[in-house]
Amino acid sequence: MKRKSYNEMPCPIAQCLEHIGEWWSLLIIRDAFRGLKRFDEFQKSLGIAPNILTRRLNDLVDSGILERQSYGESTKRYEYVLSKQGKDLYPLMVVMFEWGDKHSAPKGLKSHFINIKTGEIAEPVLIDKKTGQEMTLDAYEATFVSNNG
Repeated sequence: MKRKSYNEMPCPIAQCLEHIGEWWSLLIIRDAFRGLKRFDEFQKSLGIAPNILTRRLNDLVDSGILERQSYGESTKRYEYVLSKQGKDLYPLMVVMFEWGDKHSAPKGLKSHFINIKTGEIAEPVLIDKKTGQEMTLDAYEATFVSNNG
């Protein structure tokens, strides 16, 4: 099955996903961060087939990233909201947004995060919470420690 291309979509996260992998789940999460909650909102935003959207939403609920909540009088109508686990993806989404904007944004389009209180354009960086230092490739490395002692 040929996947839909997001080359023309003016979203830095979509641009990032065009390069690094499967996109539907992260784009659903992106939209959840933007406040979308209902099936038809996700479908309209993404242009995704209903059967694929159903599958992805169920997978995200099963994995604990989204929570399904009934709304209205029918018990068959649901909203999908980010769980605590899902909200923990926010830093990843910020980094993907910034990467996509820097390396893959359509010509003439510049996206920003804006500080809600000050109105200033943000300049996101990854910071080590313990030291307050910016985490750069030359200053930090990943290590793997076994839980088996």
